Amino acid sequence: MWISAGEHELSENIVHLMLAKIPGPDGKLIPGVKGISLFIVPKYLVNADGTFGEHNDVSLAGLNHKMGYRGTTNCLLNFGEGTIYKPHGKGGTIGYLVGEPHKGLANMFHMMNEARIGVGMGVVALGYTGYLHALDYARNRLQGRPVSEGGKDAAAPQVKIVEHTDIKRMLLAQKAYVEGGMALNLYCASLVDVKRNYPEQAQRSALLLDILTPIAKSWPSQWCLEASSLAIQVHGGYGYTREYNVEQFYRDNRLNPIHEGTHGIQSLDLLGRKVTMREGAAFKALLEEIGKAAGKQQLDDYAARLQAAWQRTTKVTQHIWRAGDPQMALANASVYLEAFGHLVLAWIWLEQALAASGKEGDFYAGKLHACRYFFDWEVPRTGPQLDLLESLDTATLEMQDAWF
Repeated sequence: MWISAGEHELSENIVHLMLAKIPGPDGKLIPGVKGISLFIVPKYLVNADGTFGEHNDVSLAGLNHKMGYRGTTNCLLNFGEGTIYKPHGKGGTIGYLVGEPHKGLANMFHMMNEARIGVGMGVVALGYTGYLHALDYARNRLQGRPVSEGGKDAAAPQVKIVEHTDIKRMLLAQKAYVEGGMALNLYCASLVDVKRNYPEQAQRSALLLDILTPIAKSWPSQWCLEASSLAIQVHGGYGYTREYNVEQFYRDNRLNPIHEGTHGIQSLDLLGRKVTMREGAAFKALLEEIGKAAGKQQLDDYAARLQAAWQRTTKVTQHIWRAGDPQMALANASVYLEAFGHLVLAWIWLEQALAASGKEGDFYAGKLHACRYFFDWEVPRTGPQLDLLESLDTATLEMQDAWF
């Protein structure tokens, strides 16, 4: 189920990566995820000479009718039915083992982790184009007149809506979200390159990727989706119609908090695994990188605020796990993910502001102003979130099915 591009006629073959169980040495299936293996399953079997052979026992069972992403099919496929396709004269899907038996999930996550960075960048691209459409609309749409001490002058010419402060607020928020998300995902992509090509830095890059991948996927999925929503708002009623593209950007972007691991999954991964693994090695590596930026001489106020926020996050993280109750610790993991992600992006914005500091031009001024916005408007969101986490609140944990 939910197989994007699972069936189409755009390519000669489709190769599926499938997780399935095969018996262990005793002939029995191994319970749990340890029994899962990874297979390549082609739509068409390939002969030894590279030519295409029979259609594998893979059949389309249905198409999902989606809210967005309508440019690609999303399928339900049946494997091994033996009713439509019978390779070698008998039913049953033919697959080829990838790697060692029963190590399939670990192998699959090599692909999944990079896919999550790819999802993050896709969210950014949709949020960014929505921002650019909104900016263009705001620079060309005339509406309203400026207010002076004597009130509005009805005879004065109308102004472009980009001059209105609330439009500026929405555009500035979009800029902060999409340019911050892009910088984060480009940084993660660079870590992938370093990990592959520089053995002496591979271990540290892997640690940073481990802890940043949940953020690279989930933070843009939340906040660049918000940018898409704000793009509609800037357009007003027109944004809610198909006459303008921003409604499609929102529909397409709404998938991204769901696929390749929902927010809830990313939050459990971050708080339940990544910050604690190897005695906090990845967390410590991230704090060291943040400390390098915060230790520079420029922009001392932002740096001090960032350091204070991360010091508190460290204490709250230790406090959560010190209670010794995993259920309680993970009950509010989504709140932890949001606060952690916002503070990662504050670091990313500080890095951009440091690069822009002392340089002239609208591009650099825009970067510095977006950093100011992020620290003054967005970072304060994390205070109440950390308060809630520190209180070890059990409202969600104690809620019962019958009470809904």
